Amino acid sequence: MMPLPILGEKLLMLIPQRAPIVMVSSLESYDERGLVSTFLVSEGNMFVDGEKLVESGLLEHMAQSVALHTGYSYFLRGEHAPKGYIGSMQNVEIHGLPKIGETVFSTIQIIQEFMGVTLVEIETKLENSVIACARMKTVIAK
Repeated sequence: MMPLPILGEKLLMLIPQRAPIVMVSSLESYDERGLVSTFLVSEGNMFVDGEKLVESGLLEHMAQSVALHTGYSYFLRGEHAPKGYIGSMQNVEIHGLPKIGETVFSTIQIIQEFMGVTLVEIETKLENSVIACARMKTVIAK
């Protein structure tokens, strides 16, 4: 087990994504049923338009938060992080977009996991305000 928070190179061991598409900055807390991750919006990020992260970037951060949960659970078992993809997104609500220099915090709660398919609910906050939420299904690639 790695001490939390996990960031930098250690974080990259837990997800299959690589620059320029890494959309998580840290793993703040973890248990079998969920986690809290962060993402610091930085200048030059491919999902930034003007001074704000675009909607697709926020959704990618949310998806990578799920991948981070899966990757860390594999790490705890001594296995490499698997590749996967988004199976579906439902009930997506976006109420705001973070600006360059701001950090969002996403909480995922696992609803169900079965045979490589994970169903989660995700809530993303900026400071103390919920700016996005969704239900997402991810699938581990074979």
